[in-house]
Amino acid sequence: MAEFCNLQIHVNGQQTFFVNEKIISKYSGRLKKIIKQEKGKTRGIKKSSIDIDDFPGGADGFELVSRFCYNNGSITVTVSNVPLLHCCAIFLGMTERISSCNLLQQTETFLDGIFYWSWNDILVSLKSCESFFSYADSSGLVEKLVFALLAKIAQNSDIILAAPSSSSSSSPETASGFRFSSPTKNISPSARRRSSSRPWWFDDLSILPPKIIEKVVKSLGAYGAENNSLVLTKFLLHYLQKKTAVIRKGSLNSRSEYGGLAGTVAYGAILLGKTAFSWRGLFWILRVVSQLGLSRDCRIGLERLIGGMLDQATLDDLLVCGHDGGVYDVNLVLRLIRVFVSDDSVSAQKMKKVGRLIDKYLGEVSPDQNLKVSKFLGVAESLPDSARDCFDGVYRAIDIYLQSHPTLSSEERSRLCSRCLNYEKLSLEACKDLAKNPKIPPKVAVQALAAQSQQCSSIASTPEFVYESPIKSHAQMALYNSFDADSTSVSEENEDLRLNLQRMQWRVVQLERSCMEMKGQMSRMAKSKISTPSPALNRAMPRLC
Repeated sequence: MAEFCNLQIHVNGQQTFFVNEKIISKYSGRLKKIIKQEKGKTRGIKKSSIDIDDFPGGADGFELVSRFCYNNGSITVTVSNVPLLHCCAIFLGMTERISSCNLLQQTETFLDGIFYWSWNDILVSLKSCESFFSYADSSGLVEKLVFALLAKIAQNSDIILAAPSSSSSSSPETASGFRFSSPTKNISPSARRRSSSRPWWFDDLSILPPKIIEKVVKSLGAYGAENNSLVLTKFLLHYLQKKTAVIRKGSLNSRSEYGGLAGTVAYGAILLGKTAFSWRGLFWILRVVSQLGLSRDCRIGLERLIGGMLDQATLDDLLVCGHDGGVYDVNLVLRLIRVFVSDDSVSAQKMKKVGRLIDKYLGEVSPDQNLKVSKFLGVAESLPDSARDCFDGVYRAIDIYLQSHPTLSSEERSRLCSRCLNYEKLSLEACKDLAKNPKIPPKVAVQALAAQSQQCSSIASTPEFVYESPIKSHAQMALYNSFDADSTSVSEENEDLRLNLQRMQWRVVQLERSCMEMKGQMSRMAKSKISTPSPALNRAMPRLC
């Protein structure tokens, strides 16, 4: 038996095959050349050994070739092994010049009937190319399989796939990968059972590796910035979403394999924009592709598009999981807000709508222990003052934040309140709660009460009306109208004005009473909070009302 196995072949440094020199080299021109060179180096040695590196498919590929050689040039070719056999035959030079009806000729004959294969046969054959993709691609086999795949899609769907011609592949007319038309063939029963919300071939193509999907997209002339196809963009989104769980468990290199596809989705979404996707759809796209190797330019382009539509968002949309240790991705929301407010054409109504949304968002993210003061300030201050008619929502968010972060210093608490709040736009109830809040520094409470008092005084000093002390009964209050008192007929508009002025007067009276109550509360609170009096505290309290 030893005289028959007179050659050792080490394949890719992984496995050693003991074969007969004449049998294994009978069909391979490359093996004959390697063995001849090795014999010249090792004269007088009966047994020789050769190394073969970068062999397609490794040991599995060489085993198939060995079976072909030991079976007198015969092997059963199937859709699952024909790609590997074809690449091995090219690698070893198993052509008709070496032997008639050689392995390369047999695989090429089998591949000639590729357009008569079933849909599953093409998928199985493409899937098998994953481990030796570079060889299959360089030989033109992947391209042949991809075009057969696209032909099957065109025959069994409502979509005609138009691949760009070689003479004008860069023209805008041929850049589009899909166009719609009436169906030409009946869809298979398995396809009919699938959901009608997406094309039947979406799930089937999701089993293919990213390199082959890239080849499919490039064959359609829609890769990267050339993508202007809605159907292709939706398919890639479906594909990346199904791969997300696998990508999360993988390494950084596995994520980078999907970077080109993620960029293609981003370019398609940017180009199609608002006409094809809602705000929620675009935001979902951003969440999917941002987990992959998305380029900075693609990310900025998507965020610019999404940020301009921020008024269509809901609170649930913005509560995205964070990637830097925080519970929520506050940085993303902050970038979207900056895009929105940078647009000078935004109406006041939309700006106020976003203001109410961001106040709710602050209230939701405030309990996050990892949320820094700088991030809270960044979100709260990102909107102009005109975006809020009332700052009660911001105050509630600050109150929650202070409860969740009890270790903040007095300076940090004061900075939060002074930079985030407009005391003049706080409601009376919110101002009273602020003054009683033990987490709010006394200095901030005094400033808020002073602002409320000043607002009351400015309203009371208007020339349209005056009022007496709020302690007096309502009957003693007098309204001095600027119109002639002797006028016997008052128009309907003037009557409305008079009623509005009366309502305002009642409001001022209530504010005065509340200010007097809060002034007494502030005096008691200041005495309880400050144990050692300073010279500054010996001065009388300012008159607030």
